[in-house]
Amino acid sequence: MLKTSSARSSSVGDKIFDICNYIFMIFLIIVTLYPFINMFALSFNDANDSIRGDIYFWPREWTFRNYEYVFNESNVFYATFISAARTIVGTIISVFCTSMLAYAISRPEYKLKKFVSITFIFTMYFSGGLIPGYLLIKELGMLNSFWVYIVPGIIGVFNMIVIRSFIEGLPEGIMESAKMDGAGDLTTFIRIVLPLTVPALATVSLFVAVYQWNSWFDVFLYNSSRHNLSTLQYELMKILSTSNTGTSAADQYANAQGNVQMVTPTSVRATMTIVASVPIIMVYPFLQKYFVKGMVVGGVKG
Repeated sequence: MLKTSSARSSSVGDKIFDICNYIFMIFLIIVTLYPFINMFALSFNDANDSIRGDIYFWPREWTFRNYEYVFNESNVFYATFISAARTIVGTIISVFCTSMLAYAISRPEYKLKKFVSITFIFTMYFSGGLIPGYLLIKELGMLNSFWVYIVPGIIGVFNMIVIRSFIEGLPEGIMESAKMDGAGDLTTFIRIVLPLTVPALATVSLFVAVYQWNSWFDVFLYNSSRHNLSTLQYELMKILSTSNTGTSAADQYANAQGNVQMVTPTSVRATMTIVASVPIIMVYPFLQKYFVKGMVVGGVKG
C-alpha cells in the first residue's frame, strides 16, 4: 500500500516537473526567437508605417523597399562575395593550422608542449594593443590586401584548446599502431586524427566562420581605402551610418522613387540584421549534429 501511494506521488511529481519544464522551454524559445521575428516583420514592413509602432510578429504593410535601398548600394553584392570568400578561406586555413598545433601539443613525447601551451594561453590575456598591431600588419606588407583577413586569425587559442582536449581523449593505441606501420606524424595527423576529430573540427569551424562573417573592424583599419576588398558587414555598417545621419544616399533614393521618406534607420537596421544573419544561420543545421558532441567531449577531456 505504501509502495502504491509512493509510486503515485512520484508519478504526479514527475508530471508536474515535466509540465513546468515544457512551459519554461516554450518561454525560452519565444524569448529567443521573438527579436529575430520582429526584425523580419520590420524589414518587410513599410518604413513610414513602422513609425506608428505595434508591429510584432507580422508586417502590417508589405514592401520590398527596405531591401531595395540596402541592395541599391553598388558595392553590396561584391562585398558579399568578399565576405563569403574570407569566411570559407579563413575557416579552412584556420581550422587546419589550429588542429595541427593542437595535435603537436597533445603528443606526450613533445618536450616543449607545456612551454608552448603557456605561451599561447598568455596571448589570450595580454596583447600588444591596437597601434602595435597595426604597425605589425604594415611591416608585414598586408595593408590593403585580402590576406589581412586571414593571417592574423590563423590560430585561435581557445579553439586550439578545444581540439587538443578532443585529441587527448582519442585512444592512444590507434596512433601507436599507425606509427608501427611506418606512418609519420603528418600522415598520422591527416589520415588518423583529422577523421576522428570531425565533431571538434565542426564546432571550431562554426566559431571561426561566424567570426569571419561578422568581422568589419579589420576592414575599417586595414582596407578602408580599397572598395574592392570591402565586406558585407562593413558596407552594411556604412549604410546604417548613412541612414542615421540622413545623408544624401537615402535622400537620393527617396527622390528617385518619388517619395519623401522611403526608409528609416529602424527599417534599415532590421533589414541589415536579416541580410547579415540568414546566410550564417543556414550553415548551422549542417553542423548541429557535430556541435553538441564536439563541445561536450572537447570541454570534458583533458
